[in-house]
Amino acid sequence: MLSDRLLPRPFPEKIIHEGSYVRLEPLSERHIDDLWNAAENAESSWEYLRYGPFDDIESLRTVIQELAGRSHQPFWAVVDRGNNRAKGWLSICDVYPHESSAEIGSIWFSPSMQRSKVSTEAVFILMEYVFDRLGYKRLVWRCFEDNLPSRHAAERYGFTFEGVWRSGAVAKGRTRDIRWHSMLIAEWPARQSAIRSWLNAENFDQSGKALRRLADI
Repeated sequence: MLSDRLLPRPFPEKIIHEGSYVRLEPLSERHIDDLWNAAENAESSWEYLRYGPFDDIESLRTVIQELAGRSHQPFWAVVDRGNNRAKGWLSICDVYPHESSAEIGSIWFSPSMQRSKVSTEAVFILMEYVFDRLGYKRLVWRCFEDNLPSRHAAERYGFTFEGVWRSGAVAKGRTRDIRWHSMLIAEWPARQSAIRSWLNAENFDQSGKALRRLADI
């Protein structure tokens, strides 16, 4: 009889995830108006994605329809519970149930979300989903080598740098190096505890500013 470690892990489902600050809803066309408003004057936020910025809402709609329809890569809209509006999206991609490995990627967060408790909790919810509920053993964070904000985010969440695929992708007419990071199930409890402590409401002042950095915790 195969041990649990050798059994394929369940594939991630497109289900709603509730957090303290955000709600992750399966991405759909009903989020388009919110996302179009969130993308206003945010051209630089698309620099490291294969799509965007968008000239009009119909261009955004075409991309949202394609992303939402992917069966191999579930996407979620990140809804800020403070105003009940979608402000970004993220996905679980490169899912390998037999190898017990998955990646959190294809992330777009509007400027108002970046470096906030909203964005931190959105990623954290999927980390818990992959490790605790689905039982995966390895989680990946991948970004272009020159994407310094994503590199810093990987370090902040506690991912370990693994190496670089030189000239590993072509995006927006440029050949780019790909930087790989990972977290293993044995490392997860310590990371989980630190992120939970950082997200605790007592760690924020009345303006929403964190009193302690996650790196310090």
